[in-house]
Amino acid sequence: MTSASRTTEGSSIAHARWGSSVPWASRLQPQNLLWLLLAAILVVLILAPMSTLVIASFTDAQTGNWTLSNYAEAYGRARHVTALTNTLKMGAAVVALKLLFGVPLAWACTRTDMPGKNLVRYGVFGAFIMPPYLGGVGWILLAGPNTGWINRAWFWLTGATEPLVNVFTFWGLVLVTAIGGFFLVFVFVSSAFEMINSEMEDAANILGAGPVKTALKITFPLVLPAILGSALLSFLGAIALYGVPALIAIPARFPVVVIQLSEFFSFPLRVEVAAAYSVPLLLITVGLLGLQRLILRRKGYTSLTGKGGERRLVKLGRWRWAMFAYCFAVVALAVLLPFVVLLLAAFNRSWTAGFSIDNFTLRNFHYALFEHSSSQHALVASVGIGIAAATLAILLALCIAYIVQRRVLPFGQVLAFLAVSPYVIPGIVLAIGFYAAYALPPLALYGTYTILVLAVATRFLPIAFTTAVAGMRSIHPEMEDAVRILGGGRLSVIRSVVGPLLKRTLAGGWLLIFVLAAQELSTAIFLVGPNTRVVSVVLLDLSEEGRMEVLAALGTLLLLMIVAVVAIGVRYLGRDFMLRRS
Repeated sequence: MTSASRTTEGSSIAHARWGSSVPWASRLQPQNLLWLLLAAILVVLILAPMSTLVIASFTDAQTGNWTLSNYAEAYGRARHVTALTNTLKMGAAVVALKLLFGVPLAWACTRTDMPGKNLVRYGVFGAFIMPPYLGGVGWILLAGPNTGWINRAWFWLTGATEPLVNVFTFWGLVLVTAIGGFFLVFVFVSSAFEMINSEMEDAANILGAGPVKTALKITFPLVLPAILGSALLSFLGAIALYGVPALIAIPARFPVVVIQLSEFFSFPLRVEVAAAYSVPLLLITVGLLGLQRLILRRKGYTSLTGKGGERRLVKLGRWRWAMFAYCFAVVALAVLLPFVVLLLAAFNRSWTAGFSIDNFTLRNFHYALFEHSSSQHALVASVGIGIAAATLAILLALCIAYIVQRRVLPFGQVLAFLAVSPYVIPGIVLAIGFYAAYALPPLALYGTYTILVLAVATRFLPIAFTTAVAGMRSIHPEMEDAVRILGGGRLSVIRSVVGPLLKRTLAGGWLLIFVLAAQELSTAIFLVGPNTRVVSVVLLDLSEEGRMEVLAALGTLLLLMIVAVVAIGVRYLGRDFMLRRS
């Protein structure tokens, strides 16, 4: 059967099932109701929090009437407006720095003969594994103005009284935020570089274009959609990140949106004002998406092959090692330096005293595991939430992908849009939407693991959905038809055909989501209760208490847990499973 005939047949079946001539009794079969239920779940997870957020921003907390007073209170003070403008300025600077880090590394690892490519790739994956707030703690230990190890070495070597570096500044905040998230740029752009056929560059060279002109006119315009997409997501991630600003922006006296939102959630609680303060972030997101589409529509660069062709590496010559030195410097800033200083602090009685035999101790790990009131419980909770959220996201995404790809419902593309929409909703806005929709009566889910699992699963649903869709496209529909001819229903098809064939693909997506969910802070910070604390929140509490040694020990345990999960992925799914699934 040809592809065209299958498409026509599938459309006829869909029309026969959902057309006006089909009785409602035939439509309301148990399996059809199940697909409708799954669709309803997706709508509830995404539309309900966002619509509740917008409605709450226009609702008076006392009377329940429509009002604009929440917006007046949210933006009626100069400090609140300054926090918004600071956030936009910080986001733009972070995007520029992420592109400066990620694009050259992606080009060097995919298009050149640079040595040490595997080392750089593992370093970039290390930047993904390292939670941003742990990287921030590492840089506080390194570049604190008075007790940071870099400045202490500077004072000792030169006798100076002024610090060499100070992380508690605007550019310190930008640097730490950027090095904690350039992995996304690397993944997007390296994947695009790998799809470029060298024949297009050869044609430009034959026509007289040099390497620089070829790169500017051919290579980089072809990856412009990937660069813009990664820039958009990097901006959204930067303005919604909570951990790094909480560690650096507050001491630097640089107000940003996420810190102001946390103040709205302190006593007295002002959810409606927080909602009003969050709505402009959604409008900014919509504006950036429109700008991205406008730029891409006007440019129109594309590859006619539709797939990767022959790729010849660019010979860097004497610049090979210079390129490697740049890549290694980026990896050292993002992973090596903060991890080493965290590890040293974890084994120190006092991190300000420097590393020595007399200062060595295992007490911090013992305290974090067995004596601290929240640490042990938080580790278990983070693992449990990661497992539950990843499982829920994968199962829901598989069913939605099946509905979309097999046209089970007539509005499948709407479901597809909803499934990927959380990717462009700032995590902190999503958390406030969940709080407004489900934390208060009548559901009253605040302080439960249920709201955490639902919010985190929704946060990373786009990753699960894109993974499931990519896998579904590789399965021929005739394999499923064979099961249905033998009397099996669609659930039997998923259980007997789709699930087994996609188990490696889905396992890769599950592991990726687990890693992200176990370290999530921006969503969790507004939804945790006294008895549902997770590791990321406990680490933030320890930093506020100044207990850096215990924080470093607990953070090291979290990293070991994440590395163990990644090692499982490398063992069973290949070393680049994260790159393929992202």
